[in-house]
Amino acid sequence: MIGIRAGAKWIGAVLLMAALSGCGGDGGASESAGSLEGYTPDQIFERGEFELERNRSKDAAFYFSEIERLYPYSEWAKQALIMQAFAYHQSKDYENSRAAAQRFIDFYPTEEDAAYAQYLLALSYYDQIDEVGRDQGLTFQALQALRTVIEVYPDSEYANSAILKFDLAFDHLAAKEMEIGRYYLRHKHYTSAINRFRVVVEDFQTTSHTPEALHRLVEAYLSLGLTEEAQTAGAILGHNYQSTEWYEDSYKLLTGQGLKLRDRGNNWLSQIYRQSIKGQWL
Repeated sequence: MIGIRAGAKWIGAVLLMAALSGCGGDGGASESAGSLEGYTPDQIFERGEFELERNRSKDAAFYFSEIERLYPYSEWAKQALIMQAFAYHQSKDYENSRAAAQRFIDFYPTEEDAAYAQYLLALSYYDQIDEVGRDQGLTFQALQALRTVIEVYPDSEYANSAILKFDLAFDHLAAKEMEIGRYYLRHKHYTSAINRFRVVVEDFQTTSHTPEALHRLVEAYLSLGLTEEAQTAGAILGHNYQSTEWYEDSYKLLTGQGLKLRDRGNNWLSQIYRQSIKGQWL
């Protein structure tokens, strides 16, 4: 009996693929939607997997979505929904991937694949933030979605990857602030530049951009004649990042004007300096 059932299943899958072999690519699969009603959900699922193997993820997403439409309350619909989110992501249709992943989370919040659905949702934002100059709204949304993976599914296999991507996205935001700050500095808009570099120092202090931000503060404050702030920024560099090129540049810049790298005055940088001395900086 087992052999007969397996054979029947295999024949059904072959017939389905043959019947639909002319469909696919550029949305062609959608033309055969009506013909799918005569097939079982597992047969349609196999067709979706077959399209994925052929790197036709757009068509694969169509077949998985048809299972959700034709068999909405079946176990196959649940499996097809997560595969639909994956297939859409593979085809870089991030909006539909996000929608499918969110439906899975809403309908099956306690299922094991809910962690993967949340991870796919986060990736749908993360994979669009590769350029510093783009809208940072996507970066904020990626951070929020990645944080959910980390906090809600800390023991899942996706948590470590989410942590890594969270750090990279966080660094991306700091890079954007630095880009704008450098622009203002080049055009001698020193106050505006200082405001941007201050954001990096105060809000993104764990990123790789903090040493440069401190050095740029030295440059900007010296240009404004605010030597106490410049000296304090240099002192923070010396205390936390003495091995960096940014410390060397600030040291030359300050000592070249007869100034020492030390805490001076009672400004926002002085407060950070005192915190760093107490080991609370990082």
